[in-house]
Amino acid sequence: MAGDAEELNLGLLLFIPYRFMESAVLAALKSHGHDIPLNQARVFQRIAPGGSRLAELAEAAQVSKQTVGSIVDQLERAGYVQRVPDPSDARARLVTLTAKGHELVQLSIPVVRDIEAAWEAHLGRTRTRQLRQALAALRDITDPYAQPHPRPPRT
Repeated sequence: MAGDAEELNLGLLLFIPYRFMESAVLAALKSHGHDIPLNQARVFQRIAPGGSRLAELAEAAQVSKQTVGSIVDQLERAGYVQRVPDPSDARARLVTLTAKGHELVQLSIPVVRDIEAAWEAHLGRTRTRQLRQALAALRDITDPYAQPHPRPPRT
């Protein structure tokens, strides 16, 4: 691997801090008795607040519906999620978080906040704000799930 950050592509430079945060969250969860494998965590974190259909989770996680179904089965057996009828379509089911699943979210929040604070301490407030703005702008062209929002006029 290249030693100079300028030699690394932007995708890798974005992934390295994400992987750091993801590993820290999983370690914190494990220290509280929740040993969640990475494949389950990556599906779990894509469950929308109001629930998600399997097909939506499969697309978001970029795996087959069959694979997501198996992972959701595992999360359900562990008590983190449940399948409930979709109120907008009686034929469909939604994957939603249980109380135990919400506990994972609550345990993750301070870890994420602490890491973001450490990054801000390292980069400074201005550079952190600029980084957040730049990444939010990239989201507009890279995230198919982002809600469109009006852009401020350019000056």
